[in-house]
Amino acid sequence: MSDSRANTNIPPNADLIVVGGGLNGLPLAIAVAAAGLTVVVLEKEAPIDLVDAGFDGRVSAIAHASRNLFRMTGIWDHVEAKEPMLDIRITDGPSKFFLHYDHRQLGDEPFGHMVENRHLRQALYKRASEVDSLTVVAPAEYEAVERGTDGVKVRLKTGENISARLLVAADGRGSPLREAAGIKTVGWSYDQSGIVCTVAHEVPHQGVAQERFLKPGPFAILPMTGNRSSLVWTERTEMATAIMTLPPKEFEAEMAKRFGDYLGKLEVVGPRWSYPLALHQSESYVAERLALIGDAAHGMHPIAGQGLNLGLRDVAALAEVVIDAARLGQDIGGATVLEDYERWRRFDSIALLAITDGLNRLFTTDLAPVRLARDLGLAAVNKMPKLKGFFIEHARGTVGNLPRLLQGKAL
Repeated sequence: MSDSRANTNIPPNADLIVVGGGLNGLPLAIAVAAAGLTVVVLEKEAPIDLVDAGFDGRVSAIAHASRNLFRMTGIWDHVEAKEPMLDIRITDGPSKFFLHYDHRQLGDEPFGHMVENRHLRQALYKRASEVDSLTVVAPAEYEAVERGTDGVKVRLKTGENISARLLVAADGRGSPLREAAGIKTVGWSYDQSGIVCTVAHEVPHQGVAQERFLKPGPFAILPMTGNRSSLVWTERTEMATAIMTLPPKEFEAEMAKRFGDYLGKLEVVGPRWSYPLALHQSESYVAERLALIGDAAHGMHPIAGQGLNLGLRDVAALAEVVIDAARLGQDIGGATVLEDYERWRRFDSIALLAITDGLNRLFTTDLAPVRLARDLGLAAVNKMPKLKGFFIEHARGTVGNLPRLLQGKAL
């Protein structure tokens, strides 16, 4: 399914241009356009034929706060299938100590939902087609970007020019817009790779997410619709490369050694994916007339499953400062507005990146005193309701100075 306005009736002037029509770019565009501004999204890939799109194995964890954003922007109503995460169980290898989070400790709402990426994309495109002041141009390639004190101008390869007051880079980890603006990144590789696939099993998962810390890295089992779970399996890169070359039955045998038999017989359904794990942080989230969101601004270890949610926090914060500025008659691409966005987001992002980096290093250390400290720590937190409640709030994405959309409030 393609947007009916793709590549047609492109407005020469807009309030906002978003480069990248993915899981961060489209939510931002929808939120801002639904609040009254004119937005153009430039997506380099052709619109996916969503009617015929098959399952590709990719799934996202949508935290409670991120679900609020989708709900308040009208996206959630279009998500066809989602599986609630009701409990989280954390274990340290073969240790008998564990940490159990029950969503009922803080109310009736789940920690979040697991949603197939194809269903998210479908929901985003459907909602985008309903917002009159939003134009999605796909496929779209630009050949020049000019940013200046008065605004920004993007020239497409097809010859059209689009002017706006603010340009948003939602163009991924390698962000050409970030590089063109001279914004550097800091970070490092983990010498780990993530193996991702979907597993069908005999026994219902009961909405329980499992995080098992093994020596090579975390092994996460996340509930999906039906008797299926999404597997995020961390291994040293050399081992991951070897595992990915195994025939299906041998791959499943290696997986079962780590998975266990608590869900009965296992079978991989759909493709397997593998990607190198690394951390990166942009030295700045803004430049003249430019704001970075999502992977263009930061990238983290998947140990806590918060990568997309961190990007959606950028989305909610930028949408709020832009809409508030517009209502006050301010320049939405001016330095003051961009400084407000960066100040809001940098500390939160750096803190979460540091936490996930530290957890990965802590749980991949095999020294006996460290293992003992980890196990005692898990057991202690499990017996302390107030402290456990704080960690539950983190899992729900409801800690910190939250933008209105993440609180379930309108812009």
